[in-house]
Amino acid sequence: MSNKIYFTPGPSQLFYTFEEHLKKAIFNDIPSISHRSSAFIKVMQETTEALVELLELPEGYDIYFLNSANEAWDRIIQNLIQSSSHHFINGAFSKKFYDFATQHAKESTLSEVADGGTFSSWEVPEKAELIGVTKNETSVGHTFLEEELENLRHIYPDKLIALDIVSAAPSLPINFKNVDTAYFSVQKAFGMPSGLGVWIANKRCHEVAIKRAENSSLGSYRALPNLKRFGSKHQTPETPNMLFIYLLGQIAKDILQMGVKKMRNDTTYKAAILNQMVSNHSQLDHFVTSKEHRSKTTVVAKTEKSGEILRFFQKKGLILGDGYGVNKENHIRIANFPTHSKESIEMICDLMDKVE
Repeated sequence: MSNKIYFTPGPSQLFYTFEEHLKKAIFNDIPSISHRSSAFIKVMQETTEALVELLELPEGYDIYFLNSANEAWDRIIQNLIQSSSHHFINGAFSKKFYDFATQHAKESTLSEVADGGTFSSWEVPEKAELIGVTKNETSVGHTFLEEELENLRHIYPDKLIALDIVSAAPSLPINFKNVDTAYFSVQKAFGMPSGLGVWIANKRCHEVAIKRAENSSLGSYRALPNLKRFGSKHQTPETPNMLFIYLLGQIAKDILQMGVKKMRNDTTYKAAILNQMVSNHSQLDHFVTSKEHRSKTTVVAKTEKSGEILRFFQKKGLILGDGYGVNKENHIRIANFPTHSKESIEMICDLMDKVE
């Protein structure tokens, strides 16, 4: 086992029970069983039920498994958007969803603020059928507030709302009644390697997709009605990543056993001491100026000493994240996921004062 601890915002540190569950999966032949077998149908059902409980999904929301969160952008665009979507953009990943839409030749629009900035206008064009929002912008450490989501739902009750919950789920509470579809990948807060995406869609999404299918192509085997048809039997249209679906279910159960409230309270505590460390350090400053919009799961600091800081911690076996994209050289990003203990976060805060 490596003696390194990864605080990178994805891929990140493996969940502390991951190795145990991996060994059990191999012992029980999970990667080799038929994806149509009763054994795997049971795995699918248990994983789905654990996620529903963990994420506190209301009735009428279904869970499907994809290759990645990026694929969810394609699936949402193909299944749910006829002509136009509108995107609230304040970082690289919210911008990529918009870029995907335009690559699909949609007449999509955007409300854009500087990376990490907050929105002052909620105007959405009438032609937009779907609104894209990023709950936790991993690139810059900005969180879209629950009251902001509720406000969008109140203003535009007839438009679909798609929420990126990558690096947010399951650490941050989300009221899914304000959201029609959401998606995440497992290599962040769930502490797994990359290679599995999760797509959540409610009844309204299915109705839109069925209506769209009358005149348009929804893609092929992962069209939403097809996912629904197989999903109702706890199956997938294709041979899925059975090993990762199993592991995700086991980790979801572990977090449930830990206690969702405790996990989220711990997340808040760890974020508070990290943000206090940034506030008190002479070489660091907060990138997101609005305190209430600072991410609890991806703490981002701007600094002119990013290289020195990253190398200092790397020598001690603590791997922090560098900045993303244009901010690569002047940001550090510190992941705060359920697998990161309070003691390890406290150690980062103590060591930061020793950076030369």
